[in-house]
Amino acid sequence: MSSSFFWKAFVLFLALVIQMNGVVSSSNADTDRLALLAIQSKITEDPQGVFRSWNDSLPLCQWEGVTCGRRHQRVTTLDLSGKGLVGSLSPYVGNLSFLRYMNFSNNQLHGSIPPEIGRLSRLQLLSLPRNSLTGEIPVNISSCSKLQHIDLSTNMLSGKIPTSFSSMLTIKSLSLGENKLTGGIPPSIGNLTSLQQLVLSLCPLGGSIPESFNRLNNLQLLSLGGNDLVGPFPLFIFNLSKLELLKFPGNQLVGRLPSNLCSSQPHLQTLEFEFNHFSGILPPSISNCSELESFDVSNNDFEGEIDIEFGKLQYLRWLSIGLNNFETEHLGGMKYFDSLSNCSNLELMQIAAVQLRRQLPNSFGNLTKLNFLVLPSSYISGSLPSSIGNLVSLSILSLSGNNFTGMIPENIGMLGTLGELHLDINSFSGIIPRSIGNLSSLTKMYLGGNKLEGAIPSTIGKCKILILLSLRDNNLRGSVPKELFQLSSLSIRLDLSRNNLSGVLPQEISNLKHLGSLYFSDNHLSGELPSSISRCISLELLDVSGNRFHGSMPVSLSSLRALQYVDVSGNNFSGHIPTYLQEIPLKLLNLSDNNFEGEVAVKGVFANASALSVSGNPRLCGGIPELHLPICRTKRSRKLSLRVVVAISLSSTVAGLGLVSFVLFYCCIKKRSKPSESTLTESFKKISYGRLFKATAGFSAANLIGTGGFGSVYKGVLDENDLTVAIKVLNLQRRGGSRSFMAECEALRNIRHRNLVKVITSCSSLDFQGNDFKALVYDFMPNGSLETWLHSSTTLDHLPHDQLHQLDLVQRISIAKDVAYALDYPHYRCGNVVVHRDLKPSNILLDADMVAHVGDFGLAKILSLDELSDANKSSSSHVRGTIGYAPPEYGVGNEVSPSGDIYSYGILLLEMLTGKRPVDPMFREGLSLHSYATSALAGGCVLQIVDPMLLHDVKEMCLISLLKIGVHCSFESPQDRMDIGTVIHELLSLTVTASSSFMELPTSTQKAGL
Repeated sequence: MSSSFFWKAFVLFLALVIQMNGVVSSSNADTDRLALLAIQSKITEDPQGVFRSWNDSLPLCQWEGVTCGRRHQRVTTLDLSGKGLVGSLSPYVGNLSFLRYMNFSNNQLHGSIPPEIGRLSRLQLLSLPRNSLTGEIPVNISSCSKLQHIDLSTNMLSGKIPTSFSSMLTIKSLSLGENKLTGGIPPSIGNLTSLQQLVLSLCPLGGSIPESFNRLNNLQLLSLGGNDLVGPFPLFIFNLSKLELLKFPGNQLVGRLPSNLCSSQPHLQTLEFEFNHFSGILPPSISNCSELESFDVSNNDFEGEIDIEFGKLQYLRWLSIGLNNFETEHLGGMKYFDSLSNCSNLELMQIAAVQLRRQLPNSFGNLTKLNFLVLPSSYISGSLPSSIGNLVSLSILSLSGNNFTGMIPENIGMLGTLGELHLDINSFSGIIPRSIGNLSSLTKMYLGGNKLEGAIPSTIGKCKILILLSLRDNNLRGSVPKELFQLSSLSIRLDLSRNNLSGVLPQEISNLKHLGSLYFSDNHLSGELPSSISRCISLELLDVSGNRFHGSMPVSLSSLRALQYVDVSGNNFSGHIPTYLQEIPLKLLNLSDNNFEGEVAVKGVFANASALSVSGNPRLCGGIPELHLPICRTKRSRKLSLRVVVAISLSSTVAGLGLVSFVLFYCCIKKRSKPSESTLTESFKKISYGRLFKATAGFSAANLIGTGGFGSVYKGVLDENDLTVAIKVLNLQRRGGSRSFMAECEALRNIRHRNLVKVITSCSSLDFQGNDFKALVYDFMPNGSLETWLHSSTTLDHLPHDQLHQLDLVQRISIAKDVAYALDYPHYRCGNVVVHRDLKPSNILLDADMVAHVGDFGLAKILSLDELSDANKSSSSHVRGTIGYAPPEYGVGNEVSPSGDIYSYGILLLEMLTGKRPVDPMFREGLSLHSYATSALAGGCVLQIVDPMLLHDVKEMCLISLLKIGVHCSFESPQDRMDIGTVIHELLSLTVTASSSFMELPTSTQKAGL
């Protein structure tokens, strides 16, 4: 009986336990369900309908993205990655106490990371990358003692990396890259001895690499790119034997690579140190990195010859070594270049601005997997081998700025996947191959700056997705094919300028509806501008200058409200200037050297003399006073009586006889007297020494505003009209002072331009002591010289201190454009060819509106046509100009020429952009301002060399274009320099295109992340 009772009691107890467990289990399941519903409530957008299954019709373990454990039916995995969810993370996620894997990557979550995650004691993976999370990383995440993988990358998290992470001894991967984390890398990370992957790239952490990293013996991947790290790179990193990937691009690290590189890391696959300050040689032991796939050390200070047999690296896919200081003096040092043809797996080869000085091997045609072949400015010569047609995987072919000759091979048309073709600034000749039309994937084509001839092939019309075409500066002839105007895809630029094209523009130009910039300048095009151009509704820049267009400007242009820059100068346009131009918000309008007539408007662009040019149209009148046009006079129809006509005729006859008698008498007197000055000087004698003495308060030091090589400049006020002027007093004691005075008078006698300093009058007399005295009187420029704005540490008199050095990018472009116009006029548009010979910042003056005016023509020379043709012949003439700005050919005795001014302009432009003078102490041992800029361009590190003032509102593509102009103007050989007309066209296009002739590659910023 007792046994039976005991048995019944046991069964009853078991039933109660089972019932209680069911209740508890149900209660726990409800906790998870409520937590999930709370998580759902914080999501405001669910584009893929993830939460449709989250309802009572299904058990929660069958809800999308939810996985439960087999025994207890509790949520163990919550995976909602890539669902496009918008909202925030609910703190109720901390109630999912059995959760092991939490993945919300690739969504649009915002707000902070809830600290309640720290209650998830079983959590092994936390993945929240590629969202918009903000705030700091919760410190108590370290309470998740079983966490092995944390990925919070690509968010907007801020603050410091929590030092509490050091207690997470089970962590294997930590990825916090692409956030706003600061405060350096905590040394406590060195305690994570189980760590295999550490990614902190693209966080502005700062500081140095902690010494404690030497304890990370299990580390396989280390990515610290773009972290603002400084100091020496610790060599112990190369002793971590399990390393497979090392990425440190975009920092300020220094050091050398060990001579036994790869001996301690046999499995190294990625080595990327670009954009740092590493020096020394590249160790030959790199040839032993048998598993190496990516090697990027570009933009450093490596030197010496390259002695690496890349052919041994059979897995190499990415090679970038350009923009260093490698030597190539010995042929043996070029073996590495030949060995590259054996790297059959190469996908990218970038060897920019390395002086290869050799031909491109035909064996490069074996690299059939190449996507990017980038060898700009590398002094490659010879012809482009026909084997280039074998590179059928190419996306970008960039060979700009080399010395290629011969024809572009016909089989280039076999590169069916090519997206960008950069062959500009070489010496290619012959015709453009018709096979170019086979490049159906081409979006950008740069063939400018070569010696191509013949007609533009109509097959280009087959490149249906082309958005940019530049054929400028060649010898192309014939008419523009109509097929070209069928390319409605053209949206950035069509540049056919500076060729020998002829014929008329067809009405089919209307198809270019999306085009931003159109350059047809300096050709032989004729006829009238087609009215159908009005359909190019996106057109912002129109340049048809230097052609033979005639007739009136079409009325239909009035519909092009996007227009900002119009240049129709140097044509035969006639009739009245269209009034609709004053209604379009133009930033520049050049109507000079045509046959326009009638009254000039005074509204819109016509009210801004610095944005308008109407010179060379003798029948124009009116306009704003700054244009110095004659007053428009109305015709009088009143008839004169016979008596009045007779009286006027008799008076005119008498006056004429009197004038003739005076001239004869004056000539007789002149023949008897010996002139003390040239006729030119006599014509400038318009003001006395005494008046200048009074205007400057006795040439007092208080009025001294500058000194130069041949004299001093004073500020003065002329008494008769209170006109403020600048008075340049020549130092006649210095050799050449008098000659400088005559040179400037001769140069400026017959030229007037809004960007040249205007000479009001001159003085050639004796001072109060009877000494010779010569002075020139100019318009006063209240904003001083460009030199002062770029470099001076003192303010101008009328400027508050905080405005000094505040030239923004827009102002610098405007000044560069003004100076270009100031050179274009005396070089080509004033009858004689006048070469300035001393262009530099101190000779560029800024008026009250910050318009630039080029002054100081004391070294100027007027050239005849014969002298122009002999400009490059040797001469015994003295070197002219200022060290750093004077072109190199002047130093070997060559005659002056306009190309010498172009060189000075290029250096000037580079100085404006970098803030560094060409004689800066950093430019030594072969480094120059030109090579400094060239390296930055080729390596994509423009933002690292420009004046920090230009980084407040970064427009990188614009800066690239400007630096490129400066580099092309300052080439050593005069024949390679960009002419001033092209400079003007390029400057005008800067605001309407973000394109440059340098190819677009993955940047260091993009590469820094994984």
